Amino acid sequence: MANMVIQGTMINGDAAALVVLPLFSSFSGSSFRFCRRFANPTFLLSNGILKSFNSFGFLKVGIKLEKYRPKVRASGASNDDTTPPPVAPLELESPTGQLLSQILQTHPHLLPAAVDQHLENLQAERDSPKEEDSSQTQNLLYKRIAEVKEKEKKKTLEEIIYCLVVQDFLKYKIMMIPLISVPTDDPTGKVDAWPNQEQKLESVHSSEAFEMIQNHLSLVLGERDGGPLSNTVQISKLKLGKLYAASIMYGYFLKRVDERFQLERSMKTLPKSLNKAQEVSREPLPESPFWDQDSLFRIPPDDDIDDTEGVLSNSAEVNTLKEYVMYLDADTLQKYATIRSKEAISLIERQTQALFGRPDIKIAEDGSIDMSNDEVIGISFSGLGLLVLEAVAFGSFLWDAEGYVESKYHFFKI
Repeated sequence: MANMVIQGTMINGDAAALVVLPLFSSFSGSSFRFCRRFANPTFLLSNGILKSFNSFGFLKVGIKLEKYRPKVRASGASNDDTTPPPVAPLELESPTGQLLSQILQTHPHLLPAAVDQHLENLQAERDSPKEEDSSQTQNLLYKRIAEVKEKEKKKTLEEIIYCLVVQDFLKYKIMMIPLISVPTDDPTGKVDAWPNQEQKLESVHSSEAFEMIQNHLSLVLGERDGGPLSNTVQISKLKLGKLYAASIMYGYFLKRVDERFQLERSMKTLPKSLNKAQEVSREPLPESPFWDQDSLFRIPPDDDIDDTEGVLSNSAEVNTLKEYVMYLDADTLQKYATIRSKEAISLIERQTQALFGRPDIKIAEDGSIDMSNDEVIGISFSGLGLLVLEAVAFGSFLWDAEGYVESKYHFFKI
């Protein structure tokens, strides 16, 4: 039986139905290489991830798919080209991603069924018997075709995961930040004319996780000398992009460790106390951690941690997520600070590119990095906080979406 795929929707009065058509293939590809381990797990992504994101523009664009783009239109709709505004900044490239993006815009309640259908198709394609040919020429041809299909599959999986992430934002009624560009009518170059969604972004996380996110925000914002949140700071797009990507990683890590913390608390298996081997460094925070990217992921100890004994002085048990993270050993932290799939890593880069564009970076003759063309933009402290909160939420949703897709179609490399 031929593989079938949901290609659109039809509307008849108040009823909506999925249109199922034969599956077609795309011919786009991307390459991405990334080190999935981090050198210093104690500081939770502090050094490795930020050095890996020195440039967040590694995506290589493949063959354009303009003529393959599926069109989804409600019956009775006008013939003009008016379409709903995009719900996410990243423009998807694969036919599957473009279809799911249309469904998100017009009928988001149909997305889960569409995702499951596509994942079933991918599984059926994997399970189908492969034809083999003894001819060397044919083998080389089949090998090349297999490589192209593998790239297609990777792109499809990425964009399925991305659509599930966007769906979570829609579920919480959160408007994702669009492409960041300097307004021509504002001499300050301020870019954060976004609605205040702090409460919605806070509701995404558990109370324990949001406590750690607030610590992360305090490190990002640094010392503001008591000034209002409307004050504007000038920052390069590259630095802001690195901060956004790193905050996604932080949200991903936090969701992962919070799930284990909540599970152990429900089973009453939380550790009793910290020991000396798990002491947390009490290095003073830099005066301007906003500019010191390597310090963004340190967890400042609470005041109830005894410096000399290395144990919880006011409590005999680990009661908060921060204490639980301090309790974990270096190997466990390294495991939790590891992205499980290349698809998720690629999505972090693509989402960052969609917001900040490709950085204009050149390598000088002496080997140094020339960032003289890097654009400087203005952003308020409140806008900076919202940007970080969205990135953390994106990382949390990414963990859930990646896990859901894995449960339907195994793609993790063990």
